[in-house]
Amino acid sequence: MAASDFVAKATDLTGTHPIRITAPGYFSEQATDILSEFVAMHPGVAFEFIPSLKVLNLSEGEADIAIRVSKSEPDETLICRKLSTARWALFGGKRYAEKFGLPKSSDDLKGHRFVTFEHDDVPTYLHNWIAHRVSPDQIVMSFSEPELMQASIRAGHGLGLVNLRIASFDAALIRCFDNIEELSRSNMMLIAPDAYRRPEVRAFTKFFAPRYAATFKLTKPTSPTETD
Repeated sequence: MAASDFVAKATDLTGTHPIRITAPGYFSEQATDILSEFVAMHPGVAFEFIPSLKVLNLSEGEADIAIRVSKSEPDETLICRKLSTARWALFGGKRYAEKFGLPKSSDDLKGHRFVTFEHDDVPTYLHNWIAHRVSPDQIVMSFSEPELMQASIRAGHGLGLVNLRIASFDAALIRCFDNIEELSRSNMMLIAPDAYRRPEVRAFTKFFAPRYAATFKLTKPTSPTETD
């Protein structure tokens, strides 16, 4: 039994484990292409994607790599690669714009309808930005999933805050005015120290981080009152 246990542990230590990546949603097509390119070069490396709005504990092994958007500095024990600066703006749908028009600044929100995003595992700064500037009856819906909120904006139910990166791929969204700089956050790739000791994780980090960061520079921003 002791010998069998030793063999099992040795196999576990030396066997190939999937690289577990967590992010608040699904990877973009560009990120998937980079991942596929890496897999083609390293056919023995497997991946497991864990979509989660909840912040998983990398130090406790809940995932190996996390793509996170945060204003605060990350845990100093984690390896960090900054990918971009995540920015937000207020967007509306074509149907809403035709019926109600769009505000031209953050001082022009009176009389408009809004939809917001709230989730127990996510800071409420996006919801708060709207809630602090409009009356409660102007917020007509609140969603716990960002995709549902974005669909509601497209349908013309109200205006809402959308990440510029995500909005750049949605031609149905129209930006109301310039980026809201106070909402900007760092978009980071964080790696657990134990995972980083694995050569395949180090190789993937070195390969993926600069290529994924470059995709943000290539994204064309959606101009105010103009679809991308």
